[in-house]
Amino acid sequence: MPIWVYALGSVFIVSLTSLAGAITLSLGPKRLQKLLFLLVAFAVGAMLGGALLHLIPESYERLGGGPRTGLLVLAGVMAFFVLEKFLHWQHQHGAPEAIEGATGHSHDHGHSHGDPLATMSIVGTVAHHLIDGAVVAAAYGVSIEAGLVTTLAVMAHEVPQQIGMFGILVYAGLKPRRALLYNFLAGLATIPGALLVLLMAGETSGDALYTWLLPVTAGSFLYVAGSDLIPELNRRHSYPATKAVGQLAMMLLGIGLMAVLLLLGHG
Repeated sequence: MPIWVYALGSVFIVSLTSLAGAITLSLGPKRLQKLLFLLVAFAVGAMLGGALLHLIPESYERLGGGPRTGLLVLAGVMAFFVLEKFLHWQHQHGAPEAIEGATGHSHDHGHSHGDPLATMSIVGTVAHHLIDGAVVAAAYGVSIEAGLVTTLAVMAHEVPQQIGMFGILVYAGLKPRRALLYNFLAGLATIPGALLVLLMAGETSGDALYTWLLPVTAGSFLYVAGSDLIPELNRRHSYPATKAVGQLAMMLLGIGLMAVLLLLGHG
């Protein structure tokens, strides 16, 4: 029962990150853009640190030596590559025009994109949150430490993505309050995602299911950080040295957080 409490409580907290779009209602586009890229940098550090300091070493401990862990990590990378292609997640990652739309400067573009963009974005977000809920529940099945690390890494990634998602919905023509509501409802998909894994584990060998999903989760973190987030940091917005230093500091902060959790877990 404790696993259920920890997992469902954590995924509900993760779902609340869908309300991060409300930040855009009080910030101007320039300030928001600066904040967004710092959050992306922190997410890169948290996801890389979570995968390389926690999930992959834990996977080797549980699966032993040999290629199995590496193959499962690669399976996670490939699975997210295919999923991203299928759902066209590229619409959700920090487009400057989406940020402008979220702050009320691009309403004239919304009608040209219309419902298809909003629908695709919502479908992609629901699928994304289902997977988030599943990987968080699977991590808690391994250990409390792994679950906490996974939850924090997922949240770090979700905050900037949800700001971008909110911008996409407004850019597509939705009013800000309706966009925030739809984003929150899509975020609640973390709960059935977690329940699915918990129920499957209850009917089969739960420990084996959790163990095999752990390196797949690590692979997904490596893919998202390397394929989606780091390229965002290397776009034209990141050329000034001061911004690069700030992003590096935030990446190190994310890695440092995961290192501290590692020390506390072994303390």
